[in-house]
Amino acid sequence: MNTYFTINKTLIICILSIVTLFSSCEKEKAYSIETTINDDINYFIWEGLNNYYLWQKDVPNLSDDKFSNLNDLYINFKGYSSPEAVFESLLNRPEDRFSWIVNDYVALENSFQGINLSNGMEFGLVEYKNNSNKIFGYVRYVIENSDAATNGISRGMIFNYINDSQLTYDNYEALLFSNTTNYTVGFANYNDGNPIFNNNTISLSKVELQENPVAIIKVFTEGSNKIGYLLYNQFASNYDGQLNAVFANLKSENITELIIDLRYNGGGSVSTATYLGSMVTGQFNGELYSQEVWNDKVMKKYSSDGFLNNFTNKIRNTDENGTVILEESINSLHLNKVYFITSYSTASASELVINSLSSYIDVELVGKTTRGKQVGSITIYDSDNSQRNGSNLNPNHTYAMQPLVLEISNKDNQNYPEGIIPGKTLSGIELGEDYNNLGVLGERSDPLLNKTIEYITTDSKTSTKTKNLFEFNEFFNSKLATPAKDNMFINLNK
Repeated sequence: MNTYFTINKTLIICILSIVTLFSSCEKEKAYSIETTINDDINYFIWEGLNNYYLWQKDVPNLSDDKFSNLNDLYINFKGYSSPEAVFESLLNRPEDRFSWIVNDYVALENSFQGINLSNGMEFGLVEYKNNSNKIFGYVRYVIENSDAATNGISRGMIFNYINDSQLTYDNYEALLFSNTTNYTVGFANYNDGNPIFNNNTISLSKVELQENPVAIIKVFTEGSNKIGYLLYNQFASNYDGQLNAVFANLKSENITELIIDLRYNGGGSVSTATYLGSMVTGQFNGELYSQEVWNDKVMKKYSSDGFLNNFTNKIRNTDENGTVILEESINSLHLNKVYFITSYSTASASELVINSLSSYIDVELVGKTTRGKQVGSITIYDSDNSQRNGSNLNPNHTYAMQPLVLEISNKDNQNYPEGIIPGKTLSGIELGEDYNNLGVLGERSDPLLNKTIEYITTDSKTSTKTKNLFEFNEFFNSKLATPAKDNMFINLNK
């Protein structure tokens, strides 16, 4: 992300904090009601959304003249059961599908860097083929050095019981995503999409675990084609240096084609997404990569240049205090075509890379329609400037908000809120995962990777599985239960 962009985004925080409806001096005045910590949190929620929320002008309770003073605001929100309820009441549902609030910003910050409470079994949840209330899970992959890895769990295993209870729409959240860190998994035979418990059980424990999103790097030689493959699972900025090193290696291998597997990548940092696009190309340095629209209050204060993200030839990451922690030249491949493997879990920053590159080079897709998340967020803290390092960061709670504040598009003003469809939106092949035959990630036994390599070497789009594979309803996955979820975010300090 260019320097002009980051400077202006930091100024937005500072200036809007000054001109907010109530100043910090006003907040300190005594009012007729006795305030609680929840009143402080409610004020913080309202103020942050009033300043930055993408749909601020469309929510009557977020208008600048809604409350004449803090006393009115406190009284208005006292009837709500929790800060979460206050936050939800101020959102523009159903258009806003993705804003959320957390009560532990440390866990959120960790999750942005791939650190989560996890047993290492990453999975998707799927409705039974017979349309019953039952659901089953399939193991997508296992994080290295995790409890799941130690206990021999592997990609493709099917499970339908947790703690002796059949998984259903009604109980899966309580069984899989409660505060309990231990559960017993009951595995099953696939049985044509209506799994039957096979009496195999494994007990797993969750600990704080860091996942390296730069998961698999391979080079396949197929005739005259030398094909690079990267499985990349999160746009985590603390791995930018390692991602750049991967592209240095691919460059030294003189690859002629590149496959980037984003099927399990729910997104992350916009700056990392810009770096990845610059690594794939390199011939467009300084040209427009993506552009943003914020709410009217923000957009009116700055020139449009402040909301443009350009291709770059350098990584420059800083910490929350502005100290440079990584600065190095980008290793670029100068490709004119790239292949992506996608699924419904391909979201936000992943879609941004696909969309932005499609304005410049040929982009080919193999997989399923992506999520359709063309909006991004910032983390808002309860401090004078809404940042973690702001003065007077409230020490009495650890709530933070992750509201949508921007819509992002490519240089041609295009984005796809209904998702990017392989073979329709962009050239490629629509092909889903076969839960009975997932293969091994990074190997030709993986049907999606195998089909992509066939597509490269033969240019054939035919696929019998596209026509015959049953369309399951995969409605949730383990990544969506982490604090970072499928977020695309701007780090205003960077």
